[in-house]
Amino acid sequence: MDKVKKCMDLHALIAIASGNEKFAKYLNQDFIITDITLAEFCSILLKKFGEENSQYWHDKLEKYSVNVDKRILVNAVKFKHLLGKKNVSFSDAVNYSYCIHNECVFVTPDKEFEGMENVEFVGK
Repeated sequence: MDKVKKCMDLHALIAIASGNEKFAKYLNQDFIITDITLAEFCSILLKKFGEENSQYWHDKLEKYSVNVDKRILVNAVKFKHLLGKKNVSFSDAVNYSYCIHNECVFVTPDKEFEGMENVEFVGK
């Protein structure tokens, strides 16, 4: 049986960069992140910690980054719309749609995704 790839969400990456032990194990697993998430993550790091820290994480994570097809982007918009008032970011909607389309597991600490298909919920 093939190992299922994990797709990390933005908050999982922030937890990893912050040294959260619940997420440290994922650095030793086969995982991916979408280009959109990598860009957003680096933007947050740039604002909070400066260019050197942002560049460090970009260089460390770039090899795990994957492009997102336009069909997935459109599906993410539809998914976000279907969720209505749930507070789901566009990048998380993209990640989740990517996972559904590519049979990956979406790793997130966001309660909005708890109990959903293809989600590995990791509480903060």
